[in-house]
Amino acid sequence: MAPQDKNTPPPLPEPLRVAVADSHTHLDMQEGTVEEALTKAASVGVTTVVQVGCDLAGSRWAAETAAAHDSVHATVALHPNEAPRIVLGEADGWSRQGAREPGGDSALDAALTEIDKLAALPQVRGVGETGLDCFRTGPEGMAAQEASFRAHIEIAKRHGKALVIHDREAHDDVLRILREEGAPDRVVFHCYSGDAEMAKICAAAGYFMSFAGNVTFKNAQPLRDALAVAPPELVLVETDAPFLTPAPYRGRANAPYLIPVTLRAMAEVTALTEDALATAIAANTARAFGY
Repeated sequence: MAPQDKNTPPPLPEPLRVAVADSHTHLDMQEGTVEEALTKAASVGVTTVVQVGCDLAGSRWAAETAAAHDSVHATVALHPNEAPRIVLGEADGWSRQGAREPGGDSALDAALTEIDKLAALPQVRGVGETGLDCFRTGPEGMAAQEASFRAHIEIAKRHGKALVIHDREAHDDVLRILREEGAPDRVVFHCYSGDAEMAKICAAAGYFMSFAGNVTFKNAQPLRDALAVAPPELVLVETDAPFLTPAPYRGRANAPYLIPVTLRAMAEVTALTEDALATAIAANTARAFGY
């Protein structure tokens, strides 16, 4: 692929015959307006999106955007990598807010109080993305990350909302904390990253597994093996846009309208027809997020 192609949006895929939802997207990080993104997605059969909050500002924005658009549902949370930043500060300004001062545990408590208030709103259908990330957060930040995850589980249960989990290189600890705290009725593993063995554990617990564009990557055979054993009634599809653009467009910006590319790749793995998989996913997403 020539370098200039990276900036060219991928073409519109063939529309799905059965409408589905993008179970996890970040419209606030994508080019163009929300209206443009929703129109483009709907034109290929992606008629619903779940807009996910990662910090206080993003969670407020998700709630406002869902209130303004019938086809958008919100989730609110402090991302696993956000909690340590609030407590310990961040010198290098990796996150969208730039460099930050340490706020300590009291700042985390204050932020969680606001997430709790947002989680009570009717258009907010989930609490997440929360969880654990051993890839970007070092050992010094794990206590804050774990405390935040446990608090989000409690918030999700109290409000009767879905829990949306970010699990990066932390499978065993995420599953352990869910057992220790007692999982909410509805749990979604966003951008499922476990293997087939973990998929069986999630299935036994009734956890939803949401697959993203990385299921199409050449090196992702363990993900495809997991999808092959995941019960069709627990499978969701997502973009995590603008990240994780499916092949053959890897390296370009992702968007909800590319869901059909990932769903068709998933159908080949599951041995379901495209329509049968889309029908299952549409029902599963509505059940997972209670809309």
